[in-house]
Amino acid sequence: METQAEELLTFFKALADANRLKIVGLLAQQSLTVEQLAAILGLGPSTVSHHLSRLAAAGLVSARATSYYNVYQLEIGQIEEKARRLLARGTLPALVEKMDIEAFDRKVLTDYLLPDGHLKTIPSQQKKLQVILHRIMCDFDPGIIYTEKQVNGILARYHEDTASLRRELISTHLLSRQPDGMAYWKTNPILPGPPSV
Repeated sequence: METQAEELLTFFKALADANRLKIVGLLAQQSLTVEQLAAILGLGPSTVSHHLSRLAAAGLVSARATSYYNVYQLEIGQIEEKARRLLARGTLPALVEKMDIEAFDRKVLTDYLLPDGHLKTIPSQQKKLQVILHRIMCDFDPGIIYTEKQVNGILARYHEDTASLRRELISTHLLSRQPDGMAYWKTNPILPGPPSV
């Protein structure tokens, strides 16, 4: 049985050709024979037949026999059903369910962290910096208020430039602080403001 990924590839491959898209557009208006389509598109009948077979394999067109010819029609209901089912927000994540989506994060941590956990350097690329900042935030406990000295103590485990790390954590809203800089806390995405003590 065809998997969802295979069905999606078949669907997109069937439409991934300018002439096949034209055929779909023509059949959306009326049913046509191979000869009619060939004349309209300026293609040979064998080329049109090839395109129609690709569309038919994806369930997008069908043929009915008349006395002398096969007349092709667009299966608009099939197209709508496939698009609705295959492109649904809830089904698309299943296409990558067996993939390791944390591979990038692991690679960044391996590339930038020394065996003792200290940073070789602070990444300049934003995506890589985000990974490092999220790793650093694992050392902060939610609901705890930290002094700047305590924050710097945690950050110094990673890099001597604690001011840059602290600034990045605040600008990315991972760490919050009072305007006077006297208190810091791990940002709760649901409850803004300092935790109660």
